Amino acid sequence: MTDDPPDWEFSERDMYILRELSADPQRSSRELADLLESEYGIDVSHVTVSESIREMRDAGVFRETIVPNEELFNFALFEFKFNPEHFADSWHDAMVAIRDDRHTLFYFLSDGEYQWKSVMMFPSRTAESRWIHDFYKDHGDVIQNIRNSVVHNVLKFKTDPELFTELDGEQS
Repeated sequence: MTDDPPDWEFSERDMYILRELSADPQRSSRELADLLESEYGIDVSHVTVSESIREMRDAGVFRETIVPNEELFNFALFEFKFNPEHFADSWHDAMVAIRDDRHTLFYFLSDGEYQWKSVMMFPSRTAESRWIHDFYKDHGDVIQNIRNSVVHNVLKFKTDPELFTELDGEQS
């Protein structure tokens, strides 16, 4: 992952490709080429569509990941509060441990009292509890508190295709 935004000039075709892939990520480049022509009046080959997708992926316009069905794992939101006394000496190892842990689906920094947050997946609540215990053993000097919340009844888990209509140069 990079901190830099993707260096990409969005064409109308790119936005439509992203919209259609968001609606159905399994669409083939042939299906997308047909949709571009029938829905948007854009005549392009499936090879060009495939190249556009590859180039956008390589430029970091979107990321692909496999996310298991929420019925297979217990999802949890973890929030980490720092112990400032040992932060300077130990923060990096703790951050890497969270980021690179096999249970971490999504890891981000935020403001407020709990500045590191992650969405994690565990096969059971016991495994989640064990992870917390082990993390405190290994990194308790830098973490003052871990607040974890059970994520249940996931009601939406997708990117709305219409969001890509906002990429028409009005990026913020």
